[in-house]
Amino acid sequence: MNDQQLFELFKKELYTPVVGDILDALGCYHQFLPQPIKPIHLEDKLIGRAMPVLMIDVYGPQKQPFGKLTEALDQLENGEVYLASGGEMRCAYWGEILTATAKKRGAVGAVINGYYRDTAAVLEQNWPVFSRGRFAQDSGVRTQVVDYRCDIQIGEVWVKPGSLIFGDMDGVLVIPREYEEEVIARSLEKARGEKLVRKQIENGLSSTDAFKKYGIL
Repeated sequence: MNDQQLFELFKKELYTPVVGDILDALGCYHQFLPQPIKPIHLEDKLIGRAMPVLMIDVYGPQKQPFGKLTEALDQLENGEVYLASGGEMRCAYWGEILTATAKKRGAVGAVINGYYRDTAAVLEQNWPVFSRGRFAQDSGVRTQVVDYRCDIQIGEVWVKPGSLIFGDMDGVLVIPREYEEEVIARSLEKARGEKLVRKQIENGLSSTDAFKKYGIL
């Protein structure tokens, strides 16, 4: 299937806990981004290809304000997720104009290892933004984008351009390309199996017997 079909499948049937379980089973133990990164809207679900962005701290006015930020935004492609990290998170890394630009470019969401601002204006655009929360302090004299479409590390997770990014109310996962097919197939099997097990338990089957029969808990 193409990416659009894949994304629709994720949104319809999958959720981060079950996909995380499958990654654990494959020995990929560190694929969740840090726990404080959450969606603005609890119901937001995000699936797309990573466009990693590297941030650094700066101190005071710069010769090139914001660094390569506008370049990174202006070459976003359909189905991509703007994924930014770096520095000591002394300010907001995301806001109203960035949201409008990324949305117009066809990106499907932003994941910020840091803060966003312009909350009301971001919320009204109804577009998925995951972050550590709100903070009004401006980035102009505090941070810059130094590179994009590059490998980055967030917490314990190594992120490559094009990796699948999957986020919902329970967290944000990075799915490496080399595991995609197996992760998707096994996650669908587990998600569908969990629905069956829940129904059996609601009909009176004990958790112990359900686990013995289906191997799902």
